[in-house]
Amino acid sequence: MAVPIAILHQSVVSKIAAGEVVERPASVVKELLENALDAGASSINVTVNGGGLQLIRVSDDGIGIHSDEAELVFMRHATSKLCSARDLDSIKTLGFRGEALSSISAVSHMDLVTRSSGEEIGTRLRAAAGEITDRAIVSTPCGTIVSVENLFFNLPARLKFLKSDAAEKARIGRVFSRYALAFPGVRFRLHFDKRQKFQSLGTGSLSDVLVAVYGAETVEQLLEVSGRGRHGVAVNGYVSMPSLSRSNRREITLFVNGRYVQDSRLTLAITRAYHTLLMKGRYPIAVICITLSPVDVDVNVHPAKTEVRFREPNHVFNSIEREVRRTLLNQRALNHPMTSGWPHSEVVESVDWPAPFFFGNSVESDDLVTEDNVESETQTELPVTGLPLLRVIGQVGAAYIVAEGPDGLYLIDQHAAHERVLYESYMAAAQSARVESQTLMEAVTVTLDYEAAEDLRRHLDALYALGFRVEPFGGDSFVVRALPAVIGALTPEQALLGVLEHENSHGYELPPGEEDRIILRVCKRAAVRAGRVLSQKEQEVLLRQLEKCQSPVTCPHGRPTMIRISVEHLEKKFGRRG
Repeated sequence: MAVPIAILHQSVVSKIAAGEVVERPASVVKELLENALDAGASSINVTVNGGGLQLIRVSDDGIGIHSDEAELVFMRHATSKLCSARDLDSIKTLGFRGEALSSISAVSHMDLVTRSSGEEIGTRLRAAAGEITDRAIVSTPCGTIVSVENLFFNLPARLKFLKSDAAEKARIGRVFSRYALAFPGVRFRLHFDKRQKFQSLGTGSLSDVLVAVYGAETVEQLLEVSGRGRHGVAVNGYVSMPSLSRSNRREITLFVNGRYVQDSRLTLAITRAYHTLLMKGRYPIAVICITLSPVDVDVNVHPAKTEVRFREPNHVFNSIEREVRRTLLNQRALNHPMTSGWPHSEVVESVDWPAPFFFGNSVESDDLVTEDNVESETQTELPVTGLPLLRVIGQVGAAYIVAEGPDGLYLIDQHAAHERVLYESYMAAAQSARVESQTLMEAVTVTLDYEAAEDLRRHLDALYALGFRVEPFGGDSFVVRALPAVIGALTPEQALLGVLEHENSHGYELPPGEEDRIILRVCKRAAVRAGRVLSQKEQEVLLRQLEKCQSPVTCPHGRPTMIRISVEHLEKKFGRRG
């Protein structure tokens, strides 16, 4: 039997629309914050009770809404931010769909108090389930106050999918802090159940907000990114030093023209910039603001407005990767007035301390303190560049060099350290096209299996540019006549096997460039192995070479080359200080 087609009642349509925009209390906060920012607010206060289900109140000092237009905010697709379809091609505001307030009011009891800058008296409107129930004239400052109570009172199915109050507050906190980071010139204040949880000063300095969000200790380890790409793409923000990392990508925060976005490709651009500086499975803290012409980005992709499309995505990707990489190599540490007096903490292997409240330190966070990382205070954070002069003491386990520095004891992994030295030397020679070849006294023939031989044939041109002189010799055999001088300790067969090692051989990711991959593989094969006893002279030479490296505290795969035990920690362990 055919089902008759019927036009849905307006109340059902409103609830469907609300479901697309208002997923949970954090969605309400997001939409109301965007309206306040689009209204030009310089100060925004948010109050949340009961995880957002009891009350969400957002007040701002923006331009307000004229009394003649106040009732229009409860109607779908009523907006002051668009006039025609042509405006969709160049959106300059955070909101533009005209659905936020109508959708929120459809699933709550809403109270709107507003006064525009050109009026002497304000307007108050009350609505329930999208229907206006009361209108009054009130005395109120210029701006808007939106109070949302009893969220989802008429949509009980949605309530079943919400988390605990603590989890919902954590989500709200993350949303709130993102807008504080995106708009450092606005004063933000957040209260949970009458207790203030966050406040930014609105100084216009992103570093001030970072201190409020992350804390001074973390901000001390951030580096400022600032640059403009060749295609009008500006990249600004902060990224963590390689010594500070997390086990997930949660703290990589991206903004495009002030809008928080989720974009896996842009996140990849940031993580790729850390190539050879972070281990596989480790991710940086990053707050990156991308600015480009509105005509070059499409934000009308998804109702949540967190997805965007770029006219030239490769330009944006390359600009981010280039500027972050440049910052990491230059190592310009953040000098913030609130952190400049703090002593430098020093850790090669960073610890997953709990993220600040606003970035997910809730029951859902996987960055929890454990007994293992509590003990990690023995390893304090090392600067990525500028190692102090170290005095060799000896070798432990035929794998680790023991050295003394002016600030403590250093344990250096000889294989990882030598790999870093070889990698930087080889890369520098390759980039300047000055790779020296060491001609063998007698050419050597190497025979490989069929698959390896086919793989090697694909690399012959790249190998020539990297100092190898390898020629096919019929079948699956090759003649090796010269090797790069930097890896002279390898036999021809070892060198070729190093070239052919695959990405999963050591559990790390390789760079996209063919020559970079070859250099990385060969240096790993050529580096001195654990288990080899080094003379005092060899240990000293290795440390002097490591001190000259740009990134001496990690091997090219991001594994630490050393750990440091401070004098203060030794004194504490031996009972010399409390």
